[in-house]
Amino acid sequence: MRTGRTILPKFLVSLPLLALLAACGEEEAGGRASAPATVTTLQVQAKPWRDTIQALGTARANESVMVTAKVTETVVKVNFQDGDLVKAGDILVDLSGRVEVAGLEEAAAEFRETQTQFRRQQQLAAQKLIPAGQLDTQRAAMESARARLDATRARLSDRVITAPFDGVLGFRQVSPGTLVTPGTTIASLDDVSVIKLDFAVPESFLSALKPGQAVHARSVAFPDQDFTGELTTIDSRVDPVTRAVTVRANLPNPDLLLRPGMLLTVEVFQPERQALVVPEIAVIQVSRSAHVFRVRDDATVEQVEVELGQRRRGEVEILEGLSAGDRIVIDGAVKLRDGSAITDVDAAAAATAAG
Repeated sequence: MRTGRTILPKFLVSLPLLALLAACGEEEAGGRASAPATVTTLQVQAKPWRDTIQALGTARANESVMVTAKVTETVVKVNFQDGDLVKAGDILVDLSGRVEVAGLEEAAAEFRETQTQFRRQQQLAAQKLIPAGQLDTQRAAMESARARLDATRARLSDRVITAPFDGVLGFRQVSPGTLVTPGTTIASLDDVSVIKLDFAVPESFLSALKPGQAVHARSVAFPDQDFTGELTTIDSRVDPVTRAVTVRANLPNPDLLLRPGMLLTVEVFQPERQALVVPEIAVIQVSRSAHVFRVRDDATVEQVEVELGQRRRGEVEILEGLSAGDRIVIDGAVKLRDGSAITDVDAAAAATAAG
C-alpha cells in the first residue's frame, strides 16, 4: 500500500546543512580578518643629518723615499734592522774606507797649518815687518786649504748615508761587504705619522667639497677602528675619462696602524642640516617605489608613497610624502594593507601602566 509522502534523496536533504556550515565559516574568517593588527609605531621628527660622500681611497705615506747609494764603494757597516724607526740624520750605512778617512785627516791638518801661518803673518804685518802682499798670499793659501777640506768632507759624506727625515725603514737590501754603485737601493723609508689618503669623487659632488671638511676612513684590517682626518686638497683637473676629481685628505696615524698602499673606505661629511629621518625597517621597497603606513586618527593606516634620500646605519631620509608629527608603523608593516585597523604596542603598554 502506497502513501502520499515523497521520499527525497539523502544528498538533497544535506544541502541546507552544508550551506549553513559554509556561512558560519565565512563569518569566522571575516571576524579574524577584521581583528586589529598589533604593530609598533613612531612619530616622525626632524633630526640633525649630515650628508656623506662615499668613496674608496688609497693610503700614501706623508713622505716616502728609496734610500740609495751615491758612489761606488763597499759597505763597511749597516746601522739598522728591518722595520726600524729612525730620526732625521741617523746614520744608516757607512761606506767610508780608510783612504777617505786618511784624506780627511790630511786635509784638516793642512788647513790648520795654513791657518796658523796666516795668524803669525797677520801679527808681523801689523808691526810692518812683512809686506802686505805676503799676507795676501798666505790668506789665499789658507782659503785654498779650507776649500780642499770642505771638498773632502763632502766626498766623505756621500759615503755616510743618513736618514733624510723621521720614519720607518723597510727591508734592508745590503749587507757589510756589499759593493754598491750610484742608485743601489739601501732600503725604503716612509714617514707614516700622517697618512695622505687619495680618492676619486664624481664631478657632480665638486661643489660640495671644501678643504677642512671632516673625513672618516675605515680599513678591513681594522674593522672596529675609525680613522678621522680632514680634506686638504682638491685636484685642479677633472679626469675627462671617468669624470671624477682626485681629492686628498690627511689622516693622523699616531699608532702607525695604516700603511702606504692600503685600500680604505672613505666618508666625507658635509655641514649638518635638519631632515625627516625614519628607521629603514619602516620603509617597504617595491621595485623603484617605496611606501610606509601612516596611522590615521581612527587607528587605521593608509599607505603613503615616499621619496627617499640619503641613508645611514639603520636610518633613511624622507624627502617627500611625510611631515613632522606624522605617526608611522615601524614594526609589523608587512601584514598591513591600506585601511587596516591596528593596535599600537607602545600605546597599549602606556595605557596599562597608567591604569
